[in-house]
Amino acid sequence: MSGMASYLVYFVSQALIFAVVCLGLNLQWGYTGLFNIGVSGFFLVGAYTFAILCGPQYASHLGGFNLPFIVGLIGAGIVAGVIGFIVGIPTLRLHADYLAIVTIGIGTIFQLVALNASPLTGGSRGAASIPRPLAHLFSSVWASNLLMLVIMVVTVVIIYAALEAIVRSPWGRVLKAIREDEEAAASLGKNPFSFRMQSFVIGSVIMGFGGAFFASFIGFISPQDFFPIMTFQVWAMLVVGGSGNNKGAILGAVLMWAVWTMSGSVAQSLLPADLQVKGGAVQTILIGLILMLVLVFRERGLIGEEATVSHEAKLKPGGKAS
Repeated sequence: MSGMASYLVYFVSQALIFAVVCLGLNLQWGYTGLFNIGVSGFFLVGAYTFAILCGPQYASHLGGFNLPFIVGLIGAGIVAGVIGFIVGIPTLRLHADYLAIVTIGIGTIFQLVALNASPLTGGSRGAASIPRPLAHLFSSVWASNLLMLVIMVVTVVIIYAALEAIVRSPWGRVLKAIREDEEAAASLGKNPFSFRMQSFVIGSVIMGFGGAFFASFIGFISPQDFFPIMTFQVWAMLVVGGSGNNKGAILGAVLMWAVWTMSGSVAQSLLPADLQVKGGAVQTILIGLILMLVLVFRERGLIGEEATVSHEAKLKPGGKAS
């Protein structure tokens, strides 16, 4: 198989991993208004949980359970969800600005724990040899990558369909009501804290799934993979694609991952040798510029939130649809 096809499979797989995380953030922010700046922390929790459950025996840290892929995936989601629940208890009663401050601190704490809790995570050495699903059936990297791509496509479709169903349900309409006017929703007998917690936990579970897929696909993780810049990447994906719209979250993830990877390659090829180490800064500046342009000229993103009205509201006084 040609090198271009191999790279395309690899690229799309990674983009869809970020699409999963972006869908989780979209539920929290786009539909509920929860300003979570600790995305990298929940991504990290999912990745390390999967590595511990499914990885081989490690000499220096916890692992060696060699559990099936699906068990590790579910475990990663559960642990991330539990962490989200624990974090949500003291934070989800806070206003958006304070929630953002707390969650960015939590994301940093998780990264520092991964760096320093060597018996649990391997510390700066990271966790290696993390298996892919059905790895024993494939002798070539190309076949393994292709299987991972198929799994990611199916996963994104399932998560997208599930989220579309729940956000269009009465539960989803309550989330939007709380986002728009918390006091009005509370006056109708809805418990804003309870619904926020549900949204935050479900979003955290989805982010944990993304972390598990990342660990399995890359095969090696270390604390350096979960710096706050990762949170910035996911937020940029969501804002550019369009928050409050699951299709926008997926589109933004693919487009911004393309910009990130292509700008890195261009920087490496065009910059002088002594400046190539600053290629990451060029990527960040470019993403920031695109983000600024989108906020100025298309503040709702490429695919903004769809307006939803009841069937009755669509009818004219004469009883005919408009």
